[in-house]
Amino acid sequence: MKHLFILCFLTISFSLLSQTGEIERLQRQKNILQTEIENTNRLYLDIKKQTTTILQRVNLINKQIATRKKIIDVQKKEISALDNELVRLQRDINNLNKELTERKDKYANTIKTVLHKRQSENKIFFILSGKSFGEALRRMQYLKQYSSGQKTQADDIKQKNAELQKKHADVEQAKIERSKTITDIQVEQAKLILEETKRKGEMNEAQGKQKELQKVLQDKQKQANRLNAEIEKLIAEEVARQEREAKRLEEERQRKAEEQRRKEEKMRPKKGKKEEIVPSREEKEVVEKEPLIAATETFNLSKNFVANKGQLPMPVTGAAAIISSFGVHKHSEWNVSTNNSGIDIQAQRDADIRSIFEGEVSRIIAFPGYNNCVILRHGDYYTFYANIINIYVKQGQKVKTGQALGKIYTDSDTGVATMHFQLWQKTTKLNPAPWLKR
Repeated sequence: MKHLFILCFLTISFSLLSQTGEIERLQRQKNILQTEIENTNRLYLDIKKQTTTILQRVNLINKQIATRKKIIDVQKKEISALDNELVRLQRDINNLNKELTERKDKYANTIKTVLHKRQSENKIFFILSGKSFGEALRRMQYLKQYSSGQKTQADDIKQKNAELQKKHADVEQAKIERSKTITDIQVEQAKLILEETKRKGEMNEAQGKQKELQKVLQDKQKQANRLNAEIEKLIAEEVARQEREAKRLEEERQRKAEEQRRKEEKMRPKKGKKEEIVPSREEKEVVEKEPLIAATETFNLSKNFVANKGQLPMPVTGAAAIISSFGVHKHSEWNVSTNNSGIDIQAQRDADIRSIFEGEVSRIIAFPGYNNCVILRHGDYYTFYANIINIYVKQGQKVKTGQALGKIYTDSDTGVATMHFQLWQKTTKLNPAPWLKR
């Protein structure tokens, strides 16, 4: 029975902790989304109201609406989790009430037995009436254990009462949180209606300029296609160069190993003579330099690029929002499809474009419509940063995580500051968004 009670208690505790953990996870997720909305709104307000910025404004409002819907969805899940917790808490209260009643009944029966036998008044007589000294000692021990058992039962009842009071307090707190979350949902829904009204206004303005915006999108796609062709060529060249270099180094290593083997063969001592192993100059250098390799890490990242998926910093400082995601996009409003080989990020004016991970500057190029562009190599992975002015780095330079590569270009007429970012694994394009921490 005791083991069954422990098992039930552990099961209930684990279930409650899991539910509490889910609520905390949802609340953290909600806070992240709220920050994202604040950043997007700040960027929207930075944009000047011009015809050329309609696309950016619509993209930001669309992102705002999508994020707002995610918040409402998270809040609904939070309500569900709170409802589940209330059910579990009520179940715990019922179980505790039942157990408390059983313990009280058991304790009352014990007291009745004691009163009936009047042992509390005749303890000395009970001990001395033993037939032998040994029996008297056993009776004394029995009374001691009996008294201890009564105290334990009383303490258990107090403990269960305290647990019961805490459960009732938890229920009240869960109800307060549930009520607050319902109010928050209503607030978010009201904001969503306003944002959808704002989007409708922007779209109405855009309808009269459909041909103009259609041409803007088509020109941007042509520009992007030329850029992508150039990036593919550069990265293919870099990958081929790295492979040639790796092959050369391997051949050099094998040649040196063969030379070392022949040298050792010639210097091998005669049979019976103890051989003294003398490390080569290269081996000495490795031994001497090895302890100095440990470099300090930044951004709490692993030294392995792949291990940091989802934790790499945004490639720009300050408030930022992804306004165009990876892949094919159908713009039904303007009857145009575009294909994005990376992501487009809008940031605050004068922000720094920065490295998302330590690496080496592989290439720096200038490209029409994208200003200066930088390619960084991180082992088998490459990152591409476009729309930079005031370059801070040079080709072949080693850079650290978060190191500024240059200033983001801000259009002085519109106030829009955007950058283009791509991620490659050798010659394969990857969606950068899942790799970044937002």
